[in-house]
Order: sequence, then structure tokens, then C-alpha cells
Amino acid sequence: MRPSPSSDVIDITLDPPYGITGFPTGMPASEVQAAAAELGRVEVQDEGSDAFFRPMKVLALHAQFEILFRLHDGKNLTASEVWIPRPGPAEVTVWFRGIDVFRTPALELVAELERMGLTVLHTERSSWMVPHLSLGLTREAGHEVSLGTDGEPLYFQAVLVGPTDYYDPLLNDEYPTL
Repeated sequence: MRPSPSSDVIDITLDPPYGITGFPTGMPASEVQAAAAELGRVEVQDEGSDAFFRPMKVLALHAQFEILFRLHDGKNLTASEVWIPRPGPAEVTVWFRGIDVFRTPALELVAELERMGLTVLHTERSSWMVPHLSLGLTREAGHEVSLGTDGEPLYFQAVLVGPTDYYDPLLNDEYPTL
């Protein structure tokens, strides 16, 4: 089931490493584009490209949220990045295992992930990653937002769901936790 752009309630469920509501990992590019068009305006960048630094991207622009779909081989969905919903007429919620990702303060969400027994890496000031599960979270904001006691945005601003091994290379490197 895809999130319906005309509904009063839009629920997007993150199911790493399998994808997000209506967009399973591995979905063919043509189906990603068609499904994204059901959400709103679509922008496609580098169509069919499998270049490492310029993979194909499909951006779904809804009035209240945006989702960036990455197709690293130019043919199939590799990763989905959902950005924090904006206020509007619909109630938009992004869920991960029953937790409202964008309405739970970021550091509380990280603590909850750790209570679930997940390994959470904090390799950059505003980024957290969950290897094996392939969930990535960022607090970086391109606009003014409420700040937490640490001076960073109070809530995560974007979340990425990738395939099983998306963040696993980080486990082989020595990254300090901040």
C-alpha cells in the first residue's frame, strides 16, 4: 500500500532493509517513477545512470513531504530517504517499529533504537547509522528548526532506508563515536 496523497492521514512505514511503504528495495525504476508520481510532482536525475558518484535519483515532491529514491544501478531501487513532513492539511507520520520518527526527539529515538538491541553508530556530528538494518538518520536542517539542549535540531530531519549491507562498511573502519 502506498501513502495516498489525498488522504487526511498519510502513514509511511520504514521497514529496513526491505524498503518503505509502497516502495520495496529492488523495485524497478519504471515502477518507482510511476508510484512516486502518485504522491506528487516527480523529478528524475541521471536516469539509468549507474555511475558511483551520480546514480539515478527519483524525487517525489508532495505538498507536505519529499522522498528521494536512489537507484545505484540505474535500474532498481536501492535506498529511500524520507524528509521530515511539513505542516498541512494531512496528518503525515513516518513510523519505525511503532515509533513516530519525526515527532520523537532525536536523542530519545537513538536511545530507543539502542534499547531494541540495535547497534547505532554516531560517526558524524548530525548523523546516526544502524548497520545490518541499514537505517540512517540525520539532524542536519537547511532551515530554522527547534534545537535540543545540545544545540542540534531537536528532531531528525531525514531518514534513509537502504539494503542490508548499506552501512556495513562502517563496521570495518574505525569511526569514533561523538
